[in-house]
Amino acid sequence: MWDDRFEEILRRQLPFLPPEERLGEDSNLSGFGLDSLAIVELLATLEEEYGVRFQDEALTMETFETPGTLWKALSGMLRPVA
Repeated sequence: MWDDRFEEILRRQLPFLPPEERLGEDSNLSGFGLDSLAIVELLATLEEEYGVRFQDEALTMETFETPGTLWKALSGMLRPVA
């Protein structure tokens, strides 16, 4: 599962997700209002907050389909803490 910071960042881009609703790994992000503009904003915020750069092959609609697919792409770029 992802960290609290990821969920907080993601929730800011989901205008149709009620605050009390649980965000599941397979939740459809576009169904909660994640559109192309929000994806660009989300991408920039994630890169800045986590100190990563999404590679071209990760910039697909599939990556931004669910929290699970997005977290998998992001966490694959994170360096393990020694």
